[in-house]
Amino acid sequence: MVALKPQSGPQEIFLASNADIAIYGGAAGGGKSYALLLEPLRHIHNPKFRAVIFRRTSKQIRNEGGLWDTSRQLYGKVGGEAKETDLLWRFPSGATISFGYMEHEKNRYDWQGTEITYLGFDELTHFTEKQFFYLLSRNRSTSGISPYVRATCNPDADSWVAPLVSWWINPKTGLAEGDRSGVLRWFFRDGDELNWQSKSDALTKLQTDQIPKSLTFVAASIDDNKILLLKDKGYKSNLAALDQVERERLLNGNWNIRPAGGLYFQPSWFPVVGVAPETVNSVRGWDLAATGTLDEKKTTGDFSVGVRVSVDKSGRYYVEHVERFKGSPREVEERMSRLAALDGTSVSIALPQDPGQAGKAQAQSLTRLLSGYRVIAKPVTGSKVTRAAAFSSQVESGNVFLIKGNWNDAFLNELQAFPNGRYDDQVDAVVDAFNALRDRKRTSQREMYS
Repeated sequence: MVALKPQSGPQEIFLASNADIAIYGGAAGGGKSYALLLEPLRHIHNPKFRAVIFRRTSKQIRNEGGLWDTSRQLYGKVGGEAKETDLLWRFPSGATISFGYMEHEKNRYDWQGTEITYLGFDELTHFTEKQFFYLLSRNRSTSGISPYVRATCNPDADSWVAPLVSWWINPKTGLAEGDRSGVLRWFFRDGDELNWQSKSDALTKLQTDQIPKSLTFVAASIDDNKILLLKDKGYKSNLAALDQVERERLLNGNWNIRPAGGLYFQPSWFPVVGVAPETVNSVRGWDLAATGTLDEKKTTGDFSVGVRVSVDKSGRYYVEHVERFKGSPREVEERMSRLAALDGTSVSIALPQDPGQAGKAQAQSLTRLLSGYRVIAKPVTGSKVTRAAAFSSQVESGNVFLIKGNWNDAFLNELQAFPNGRYDDQVDAVVDAFNALRDRKRTSQREMYS
């Protein structure tokens, strides 16, 4: 008889949890994927048991040493028959464990109508919040086994998972609170918000027809994986050799650390003011989403962003407004026209011109659309970091002010993560606006002294 069991410590706590949703991780090397694969084996004698474990792409499932490779070390030993083309294991009882992927947002609908008793997510931060909660609706069972969810992840301060597990994380250090690891909390959804309680019976007293879900987070690190440390003595050294951001995430399990760590922009460098003083020039810079990437429900595709920046007589800059949205090409044009009208003809408009004839044609079309306004369309040259350097210098010197608005946090978070953050559309737009103002100032100075 083959004995398969977890290591003592966090892995054992994770597998013993009775939470509806249990998330395991917080650092690399904690035996997360192994635990995710081990969990469903307790139910393989139930003929109606159906398990699906997800990665974001099929390549990640099939990678050497990935989920499929590791499953071979487990499932074949307990009578599983592999069907590699379907990424599925079938057991003598009829129970199945399969692997799925959702590379694109819309792929969540590929699972419509399915019944998944055990729902697993490997690297939960790689999935979107919409994908996770939609698949949660597929987490149901007629097998006699209560449906449940298990997930793994590494820290990502900018992911939707960070606020989900924030109760288990020290807000100052970004590290897991040891005495909270494995503790259950309950939630139900109220519109777009999650309402939390520490006791399930407290939730049942609320006026809601929802049955609350229990969730827990179990923290682990490389030091908890004694088997890996014994087999690969250099792995911990490899983690220690990473750059500061990745080292804090993957070795220390830090949920607060962000890419680049504010190398180019830090929130504290932006003084926030209520209103701008009298300014002499203003430009709204645009970063436009690639066309044809938006689905019908506007859940995929890039953002389009318009950022208005002004400069006063003393040369101080003011980021006055940010408009960030997803929309079809027609919706983008309508929003651009509306903002141009609100800004007025005194505010110039800076448009990026992508390389090639298509980029030139788009710039010409938008210039015609914005007839009556001063439109500056210039080809995009150089790397994003190079183009942002002058603006970064002005920000660090305290020469760029932020007008207080509800867009401030999202703007500052994106700039702080630059250049390795998930998005950089706001960075591109504000840099284009700033560079257009700077170029205009230089032109005026040359004309003055010519």
